[in-house]
Amino acid sequence: MSTIRFGISLDNTLLEKFDRLIAKQGYRARSEAIRDLIRDALVREEWQAGNSETAGTITLVYSLDTTEIVDVLTDLQHHYYNSIVSSMHIHLDEHNCLEVIVVKGKAKDIKTIAERLRGTKGVKHGNLSLTTTGKHLK
Repeated sequence: MSTIRFGISLDNTLLEKFDRLIAKQGYRARSEAIRDLIRDALVREEWQAGNSETAGTITLVYSLDTTEIVDVLTDLQHHYYNSIVSSMHIHLDEHNCLEVIVVKGKAKDIKTIAERLRGTKGVKHGNLSLTTTGKHLK
């Protein structure tokens, strides 16, 4: 893999804000930050395509006062056994739980799983965090 240098023109104010941001995030050089921004855009493109193999996590906070969520979780884990890699369940208090589900597969399937879970009675908050398998990134 060869490295190619190229120039970029930015407004001075925008560059100053970018430099402050990347310093705060711990980047040592602008190039590292720009590479990460490009990779992030490429990962979003993978997800939008829908048929690429992707990865991510679904995080849910839900109430134990309704039993529907437990049934839906079980049904989805059996139906999408190829996409749901692992899950972790944590009791937050006597009424609330945190569920973190690691997923891998076609983006459209993962989105379907996340949407179904977020729309389930008893779910107080749901978040889908998108990432990539890394196969197409350098």
